[in-house]
Amino acid sequence: MKTFAITTALATTIALSATAATAQYSKPAAPATPAPTAQSQAPAGKDAQPQIKISKEASKAIIDLQKSVNANDAANIPAKVAAAQAVAKTPEDRYAIGQMQLKAALAAKNDESAAAAIDYIAGSAFLPGARVAELYNAVGINFYNAKNYDRAAALFDKGVAADASGFESLKLLAEARNSQGRSAEAAQAMQKALTLAANSGQKPTEDVYKRAVSLAYGAKSPLAVDLGRQWVNAYPGPDSWHNAVAIYRNMMRPEVESTLDLLRLMRAANALQGTGDYTLFATAAAEQGNFNEAQSVIDEGLANKKIDASSPLARDIVNGLKSKPKASAAELEAAAKSAKTATALMAVGNRFYGTGNYARAADLYRSALGAGGDTNLANLHLGMALARTGDKAAAAAALGAVTGPYAGVAKYWLLFVQKAG
Repeated sequence: MKTFAITTALATTIALSATAATAQYSKPAAPATPAPTAQSQAPAGKDAQPQIKISKEASKAIIDLQKSVNANDAANIPAKVAAAQAVAKTPEDRYAIGQMQLKAALAAKNDESAAAAIDYIAGSAFLPGARVAELYNAVGINFYNAKNYDRAAALFDKGVAADASGFESLKLLAEARNSQGRSAEAAQAMQKALTLAANSGQKPTEDVYKRAVSLAYGAKSPLAVDLGRQWVNAYPGPDSWHNAVAIYRNMMRPEVESTLDLLRLMRAANALQGTGDYTLFATAAAEQGNFNEAQSVIDEGLANKKIDASSPLARDIVNGLKSKPKASAAELEAAAKSAKTATALMAVGNRFYGTGNYARAADLYRSALGAGGDTNLANLHLGMALARTGDKAAAAAALGAVTGPYAGVAKYWLLFVQKAG
């Protein structure tokens, strides 16, 4: 269970709502004023109390309420609230009454009463929605920390309703939904929060993206894949690439060739981590008959010490590759000349890709496109090869043409093209 602390901004909101209101709601000193009025004297600024003027009809009842609240006269406050509400005429009147209700609730440490006071403040339509949302969130946090997740969620939901662009309310709602056991809804709330942030030009911290991905993945929600891409888009790096691609693989269960293409992406993004990644890569490449690539990735992992050389699996792969044929450049060129079908051209192109000759691989993938066959697979591999050559425009065009079962892999490669330096 995640425990929240009231942030400085929210604590300030609560504190402002609970400040002594004598200057705000008392009669003015000028004797020439026949009707009792009150106006805020708070300084200007983001957290300042809004300037209000109480109506003549409600002034006496509000001042009476204020006196009871300031005196902590709990026995008489409910009657004073009812009397003031009965004569309230303007949004300012209702806001002032709600402020007094909130002050009394906070003094009594009664969160339910505080929530009711905020409902009345919200109903006054006097405060901006963002400020109302802050109030709901602050009290909702109290309920959350008391493990009353249903009540907390209800208040965070009201915060969302009060401020449609409220990023913070949605984040809090996501945590409450998760604690309620409604993890899929939690993921949806986080996705909406991130979308709102992006649309308003904000960039949440990386921890927010990680939390969003964690909630969605824990819920086995398809949103985990999209949120993983959003994480990489906002914070491209070995960790985000590794986890986002791993989530895609675990959620989508791609076949061997697509798994290999995703591992190639992780290699390009410098995101392969540990013996498991490298041995899986080598195994997938070997299953495709690409022994050059399998050997290359094992050599790389051993050289950078990311493979545990004492691992039985690593030893088995290293020993197994010793007996596998590795094609020379001349042999690959001979195979390219004899390849006539799209399938044969793709296979030789994959061998060139595995040796790091991405430009030659791209030539063969283009030939495969002209020879018929699976254009989506050919465009995917063409885009991958062009991405490795640094031809971003051509890579994006090829990857953008991919549809069908390879589209998900293509989206990740397209993101790599967009984020590559």
